[in-house]
Amino acid sequence: MSNIVCLCGSTKFRKAFESANLTETLKGNIVLSVGCFMHHDSIIITPEEKEKLDELHLRKIDLADEILVINQGNYIGLSTTNEIKYAQSQKKPVRYMFTEQANSLDCSQKAAHNQ
Repeated sequence: MSNIVCLCGSTKFRKAFESANLTETLKGNIVLSVGCFMHHDSIIITPEEKEKLDELHLRKIDLADEILVINQGNYIGLSTTNEIKYAQSQKKPVRYMFTEQANSLDCSQKAAHNQ
C-alpha cells in the first residue's frame, strides 16, 4: 500500500521539491505538495492568501502519513518549522531530504539559525 507523503519546505527550492516529488512517486508514494512556488516564482499574494495557503498545507499534513522536509542548505524557515511542529503534534513521522544537515541541528535551533 502507498504512503501519503506531504512535502514541506521553503517555496524558494522549487527544483528540490520537484526532485523529491519524483523520487517519492517512483517509490510508489502519493505526494502532496505546495500549491505554488511563491518565493521561487516571485508570486505576490496578500497576507490573507498566505494565511489560507498555510492552513491548507496543514490540512495536507492531516491527510499525510508522514512529512518530508525540503531542508536544502540547512534552511528551515518559520512556516516550515510550524509545519514540522504541527506534524509532530499529530504523531506524523518527519523525514528530511538532506539528512546530514538535519542531524546537525534540532528543529528549534534550525528556526533560530535561519532567522
